[in-house]
Amino acid sequence: MKLKSIALSVVSMPLKKPFTTHLQTVAEREGIIIEAVDLEGITGLGECVAFSTPWYTEETVKGAYHILKDVLIPLLLKADLRHPEECGRLFSGVRGNAMAKASLEMAIWDLYARQSGQPLWAVIGGTRQEVLAGAVVPAGNMGEMVKRTSELMEEGYGRIKIKISPGEDEGIVRELRRTFPDLPLMADANSAYTLHDLPALQKLDRYGLLMIEQPLGVDDIVEHSMLQKELSTPVCLDESIVSPHDMKSAIALQACGVVNIKLGRVGGYSQALDIYHQCLESGLSVWCGGMIEFGVSRAHNIVLSTLEGFNLPGDLSSSATYWEQDLITEPITVQHGRILRKNGVGIGVELDQRRMKEITFHKEIITE
Repeated sequence: MKLKSIALSVVSMPLKKPFTTHLQTVAEREGIIIEAVDLEGITGLGECVAFSTPWYTEETVKGAYHILKDVLIPLLLKADLRHPEECGRLFSGVRGNAMAKASLEMAIWDLYARQSGQPLWAVIGGTRQEVLAGAVVPAGNMGEMVKRTSELMEEGYGRIKIKISPGEDEGIVRELRRTFPDLPLMADANSAYTLHDLPALQKLDRYGLLMIEQPLGVDDIVEHSMLQKELSTPVCLDESIVSPHDMKSAIALQACGVVNIKLGRVGGYSQALDIYHQCLESGLSVWCGGMIEFGVSRAHNIVLSTLEGFNLPGDLSSSATYWEQDLITEPITVQHGRILRKNGVGIGVELDQRRMKEITFHKEIITE
């Protein structure tokens, strides 16, 4: 799998509506689109999902660009890989930078599948013909949240995730549960709580939530284990799981009942598949999280979600949820709460070159 070149396109698009959590409001989304081209001209696509500022993880678009251009891509261009799984060993000397690593590895997996003439979901062992879609309602005033939830339910989403934080939790959950008594509902705290907030979190047990996502510190597993023992609602770990070793620790400590797997957060498919198999063997539910992505990363998320163990709706909303126009030729669409898998080669989507020209403010093609 010798590569001819790798192109980095830094893109930026305004969201249709700003996305708000207690950590950050995102109105404009930057990202990096990767195009890995082999000697035959076949192109694999990846997307770096780091944000402009380090509010979700320490990685940023500018930092990831540096790591990609100056560190990871030179390693990759000198290599002659036989299989995408070799990326992990190739990048092992570079600490951290999971999102930068994942974006390149995603492109290599897509290229590998295209070279073999197969859909990527088939290459990784996916079986689902359609995947379950969920959507996120950002923090806001109660009326706006109820209205947005109603709109998403009308669009057929099978699960709604809301953002909570201390003082803005039970009241929101109670009102949504009163208005939508049968709605599959989960709450995402983005590490807003500590163990001192246990009474507030225990109050949420009465509302039949699917899970509470990442209530405690981003680097914590031990206290999540203590918290889970005090809650009947399953704890879902997100930011705490950045490696297979983290997953092993969480399982040993019984720190959660659910795991959110994000390709960007864990460093790509190889790490994600390891974590997935650990969860499967331990009886933990898994789902695929989202990062307010463009269509390339969203297509990769669909691929991952075709694995049989992804039995909960993921953050797999349609392109139209966030963008007036996505950067792929055929936007992702949700029908009756589900997304049909793409049956074309690789991830099954192509870049809309006209749209790419409109939203790209820097592009660089790197060769050996």
